[in-house]
Order: sequence, then C-alpha cells, then structure tokens
Amino acid sequence: MTKPNAFAVALFVFSSGFVLLSFVLLASSAVEAGEYESHYGEVYVEHESGPLKADLYVPQGEGPFPGVLVVHGGAWHMGTRAQLSGFAQLLASRGMTAVAISYRLAPTYQFPAQIEDCKEAVRWMRNHAERLKIDPKRIGGFGYSAGAQLVTLLGTTDADDGLEGETSPAETPSTRLQAVAGGGVPCDFRTFPLDIEMLSFWLGGTRRQKAEQYRLASPVEFVSPDDPPMFFFHGENDDLVPLTSPLAMCERLKSAGVPNGLYIVPGVGHIFAGFDRTALDKCATFLAEKMQAGGDDVE
Repeated sequence: MTKPNAFAVALFVFSSGFVLLSFVLLASSAVEAGEYESHYGEVYVEHESGPLKADLYVPQGEGPFPGVLVVHGGAWHMGTRAQLSGFAQLLASRGMTAVAISYRLAPTYQFPAQIEDCKEAVRWMRNHAERLKIDPKRIGGFGYSAGAQLVTLLGTTDADDGLEGETSPAETPSTRLQAVAGGGVPCDFRTFPLDIEMLSFWLGGTRRQKAEQYRLASPVEFVSPDDPPMFFFHGENDDLVPLTSPLAMCERLKSAGVPNGLYIVPGVGHIFAGFDRTALDKCATFLAEKMQAGGDDVE
C-alpha cells in the first residue's frame, strides 16, 4: 500500500500546532465566551474497524442552536478531533453546538471513506438534534486544509453524487449543510499532473490511474446553484495549497449564484494562516450570521 509522502509529512507540524491553537483561542476569547458544556468521546458511527467518536461543545440554555461539524486537517492521513477544540469552543461560546469528529485515515482507508464519515456525522447530528440542542435545519461545517476539503465537498455534493457510503439516503436524514467555512482548502484535483504519486496514498493511484477518484474528491466539480453560502481564508504565500484553489472555487460559486467570500491572510503560508485569529473570527461570525435566520428545509 502506498505510504504518505512529503505532502502529508509536511502537515505533521501543522497538525500538532493546532493543539496549541486550541489553548490560544481559549485564552483570547475568554472575555467574550458564553457558557457551554463539553462532552468527549461520543460514538457517532460504528464500522467493522471500530467506532468513530466526536467531542461535543453545547451552549447552555434551551436552544435549539445552529450546529457546526468541525473537521480536522492533516493531509487525510493524520490528526485528531482535538486539533480544532479551541475553535469548536469558540463556536459554542457564540451560541452554536460544535461537533468535532474523528474520521478514518489514509492510507489504511482511502477516499471516499473520509467524506462518507463526514456525512455519517451530519446524519448523527440530525438524528440526535434534540439531545444536542441543534436545530436540524441549521447545520454548517468548518475545517482547515484536508478538513476544509471535506466540509466543502460535503457542502457541494448531494445524495445522487455517489459519496453517501453504505447508508441509504432515502432512509436517513439529509447531509445537506446550510453554511461552509474553512481555510487552506484544496478544491480541484482534476488538473493534477497525470503521473505524480503525491496523492496515491489517499486516492489510490495517480490521476492517470484513478481519474474518477480525483474528480470525486474535487469540490469544484459539484458546484450548483443550491449550494450553501461559503467562506474561505487562505495564506497569501501558501506554497502547499496554491491561492488559486480558493480563488477558482469562489469564481465557480459566483457563477452559480452562490454567496461566497475569501479572506487572504497577508504574508503567511499554509501553516501560519491556520493560526490567524482574524481569519478564524471571520469564520465564526460567518457561520453564526448565515445560520441565524434558519436554513433550507431538510428531510
């Protein structure tokens, strides 16, 4: 089985660094924080390989509140749900129930396992909406890097796009989102060099060998007018995921009539953009505002 290469290894420091970011965010948001409860390690889906778990950050009060699925990065190969705990708690302090998940990792589990797990998590949030104090018509997503790719793909795909996994969409709640925010997002793998092995550990081969996998993993491929509003941030000097990625995505969304925005973090690359408090604050504000009045009807 193909092992992760330098692309994945380069994000190890970033993955570890987001644990530190959790504490930075908590300290910097303490004054404005509302009260919330934390619940760790709840199982949201069972696989033959074992359970997948979520950490919950639920505002105090009756609710229901908007819900946000929080998806960690790490090149689809590493990382934990604890990486974004600080941001999840920031969301909870602003009146949103945040659900930070673990998901199956490559190369043991290749795409589409990761997006299937994200969809299972959204279904779980809707199935347990009353207990989690979530309004099932107001669920958004947030992630960074690989996590941003996953929530953006979650935001653009529908039940007929072939990424639902073994669960029958007709028999379960919708995985449709009402808002998406994220940073450092790779949006289009369709133009990847044909014979580069960089993503083989995740997509199962080169683009020449697995063209359909590269297409299915590309959020830009599925943009349509009924997609939710999206907001991205990106490092001005990102050499790992080019700035052209969110720029092209926003242009595609604009052409489809989907509200979108992009904040460029000045003077930084992929790693440090993820620590930018202004960008993270903009994401939290965007999610709160877009889900404030309620989302589209979902079933």
